[in-house]
Amino acid sequence: MSSRLRLWVLAVGGLGVAVLFVLACSDLPAFGGLWHPYGDRAVHAALARHTANTVSSVNFDQRAFDTLGEESILFGSVVGTVVLLRQTRDEDRQPPEPATVAPPVRRYALIALPVTLLIGLYVIAHGQLSPGGGFQGGVVVATSLHLLYIAVDYRALERIRPVGLYEVADAAGEAAYLLVGVAALVTGAAFLTNFLPYGTFNTLSSGGTVPLLNAAIGVEVACGVVVLLARFLDQAVEIESGDGDGSGDGSGDGDGNGNGDGNDEAEAGT
Repeated sequence: MSSRLRLWVLAVGGLGVAVLFVLACSDLPAFGGLWHPYGDRAVHAALARHTANTVSSVNFDQRAFDTLGEESILFGSVVGTVVLLRQTRDEDRQPPEPATVAPPVRRYALIALPVTLLIGLYVIAHGQLSPGGGFQGGVVVATSLHLLYIAVDYRALERIRPVGLYEVADAAGEAAYLLVGVAALVTGAAFLTNFLPYGTFNTLSSGGTVPLLNAAIGVEVACGVVVLLARFLDQAVEIESGDGDGSGDGSGDGDGNGNGDGNDEAEAGT
């Protein structure tokens, strides 16, 4: 296929998409109007299933399968980052040097850490009742842990952040979401159907499977963000290439006379 023909195919395809987009937009409700075919139905379905937060009802009940895709995108991104930024055999990790933190910053971060962590857990736990949920609360929880990095140093963060456990928890959150969907199949319903009792409206136990899926998302997002930041922050490594072309004897003395050890060294700080 020639370049000119490819351009024609692209132009025809783009024109077709543009026409479909215009036709779809022309049938949308008027801006600022009160009538919306899906909004009314979403609110009715949320109230019928005792879910006070309609947004959470949409995310974890009415379109729970789509939310599984969104969660899987984050999970795949974490896995890809872990694979790409893993420490290889020719890399030697250099421990970060402690840094001096201004006392006001230290005090503020140490005070804000438990408050932020509590807010994040509250947002996750009340996702079916009030604005927020697993996605938002998970990010808040992950952020709260990193306030220790600001208040003290990176080594203090490492002590409360065993990356291996967070990687396992990240996978567990993804698996828990799938298992809730499979449990619906066991009852004879469709995958991810809201099959549990709906409970009492406006309580933590309301919404059927909504709070379970919301909690699974919260665990996956919080641990996934922690792992992502850990892999990016943990790039204080010294890469030594064994196939250097220098003529030194392997014991560079660093006296500036040009007799290196033939190794290329690069260090990326945290």
